[in-house]
Amino acid sequence: VGGRLSTWPAYASGQAILQSRKPCYRVGSRKQASLTIAKPRYLEELECYLRKELQSLDLTKENAQELKLQPYREIFEFFIEDFKTYKPLLSAIKNEYEVTLAHLREKIRSLEPLKAMLVSVSDECTRQIVALQEEEKAEITMLKKEKLYLLKLIDKMKEEEGSLQTQVNKLRKNVAKEYMRYINECDARKLLLADLNEMRNQQLEMSLRQVQEVKGEDLVKVTLALKIARQDLTKAQVELNTMKADYGDVVPRRDFESQEKKYSDLFEKMEVLQKDFDDLQKEYDTLLEIHQETVEERDRFYNELQQVQRSSTPRPDWAKCAEVISGGPERWSYLEEGKTSDQLVDVLLEEIGTGVLKEKDSFPGLGKGDKVPVYLRYEGQVKNKKLNKKDVVNILKEIWKEKQSSLPEFFLSYLQKKYGDSSAFEWAYTIYENIKLYRSNEAMSLFYDILSGKVDEGLYHGQNQLIANLLKELMASDSSNSGALMTEQFSLALRAAFPLKSSDQIQELIDASRYRAESPEELIDYRSLFMEDEEGNAEPFIAKIKSQYASEKQEYLRELRNELGNTLEVEVDDLKTAFCAIDPAIDDLTLDAYVCLAFQASKEQWDQTGSLPVDTVVERLLAGDTKRIGAHPEEIYTSLSEWGEAGAYP
Repeated sequence: VGGRLSTWPAYASGQAILQSRKPCYRVGSRKQASLTIAKPRYLEELECYLRKELQSLDLTKENAQELKLQPYREIFEFFIEDFKTYKPLLSAIKNEYEVTLAHLREKIRSLEPLKAMLVSVSDECTRQIVALQEEEKAEITMLKKEKLYLLKLIDKMKEEEGSLQTQVNKLRKNVAKEYMRYINECDARKLLLADLNEMRNQQLEMSLRQVQEVKGEDLVKVTLALKIARQDLTKAQVELNTMKADYGDVVPRRDFESQEKKYSDLFEKMEVLQKDFDDLQKEYDTLLEIHQETVEERDRFYNELQQVQRSSTPRPDWAKCAEVISGGPERWSYLEEGKTSDQLVDVLLEEIGTGVLKEKDSFPGLGKGDKVPVYLRYEGQVKNKKLNKKDVVNILKEIWKEKQSSLPEFFLSYLQKKYGDSSAFEWAYTIYENIKLYRSNEAMSLFYDILSGKVDEGLYHGQNQLIANLLKELMASDSSNSGALMTEQFSLALRAAFPLKSSDQIQELIDASRYRAESPEELIDYRSLFMEDEEGNAEPFIAKIKSQYASEKQEYLRELRNELGNTLEVEVDDLKTAFCAIDPAIDDLTLDAYVCLAFQASKEQWDQTGSLPVDTVVERLLAGDTKRIGAHPEEIYTSLSEWGEAGAYP
């Protein structure tokens, strides 16, 4: 190898010409020949080796650069081994490069955890930013609603101000007119007094002249004076007649003021009597309405009584059921507690259906027709998973937590995602048969009604929002965070959460919260009121809230039905007017949502909806989250009357 080494310059190419050397042989002529310097053989072999090694490498891998460096490292080692004289220096250079590369690799490895930490911190900051944006959106939406409400209030106050200003201007004109009339009358009276004084002076002068004539005045003067006196008398008579004609209808100011005072007193008495009459008229209308409802209720009860009398049978001995129900008398006493005969029949049907459901190994598929719900479209036999109440309730809770689209479609997609396409319909049929059977379980029955389309999904979210707001108020009142409140604090929190409920309803909730309390003096453990058992059944307190919610909605829609009158069909504008009449505080967004729910159409489609039967509209509103937004108009009128009597407003 050492024999093949040469001093071939790196900058020279294979065709370079050595100009400083003489040609070593001649060819025919005396012209100077050109010589070429070829690459050393060892260099060519190293380059060939490098090309082969580079071609054999897979440069698509992650460590391609390190693989590519290895052939160059080997070439450099060949150089070090062959050039003995420069080997220490080249070895030192190579070692320094290797140490530097190792240091840089170590530094990169130490920075990789920081890179991962930076990525995780960036993701966390992004999530926090998104959460803050969502909170700001909700707050901005609430502030916009408040702004719209305040703008409407400002417009209303401006209208009232304009009306009052118009009345003030009108009264000013009337006062100015009366003042000018008074000034003219005063001036006329002054002129009349002046004329009367002048006539009296003329009479005195005439009497003086007569005295003078008696004393020996000239007869010509007397005749002339008589003539002038007659002329003055005629003039005075004309003026007197004019005065009588002009002021014949004028009455003395004292009589006018007396009559005006009597008129004011009578007007005030008339206003009081009119107000009393209006109150009596409203009371009469209310009593008439109550009487009509009482008559209808009496007739209904009478019909029910007649029906019961015709089909009544002896009351069954429910204690016999304890012998056949699984669990014995203890479980039966728990099941029958606080239930009516009709509810006990449902309980027995559920117990019987549970046994039948457990014995079934499969369900017949309903086919793939369009009338079959999407989550039941299956042909053939479907395996029964044989779930219990607890399992079904837990699955329903998971579905509600992860729900993103329409419930029937999401129900099937959730089961497919969790259990696979092959088992999804088995779970769907099993859950569907269970929720259809257990109608006494509120969580399962509500899910079944929403899944089958009998109830709008907003009802579920509305009830949850109602309970969440109540829990928030109770936690805000619990300054010590002990989980318990005194009865007075608990009552104030209830009134803050439910400002539209009556005192009787608040008392019912307080009584329901003490369902398990030993004495009325104890603290109310409000956190335990929101707990559920393993089958999803809520405490009596939450059950009472939902019961009041349903009763209030029925009363609200009954008032709406009465406001619509005897009409058989209703349009969009009529429904909006009726809502505003029974609930003046309702905002535009809620009103639009109610109308969309009633007509099953978006706001852009209202012009094409036409009219719908009133019963259909009320039925759709009853199936959704419909509730009163503000106080009842009669309550507002009563409050204003009480404030007026107390002098709160003029």
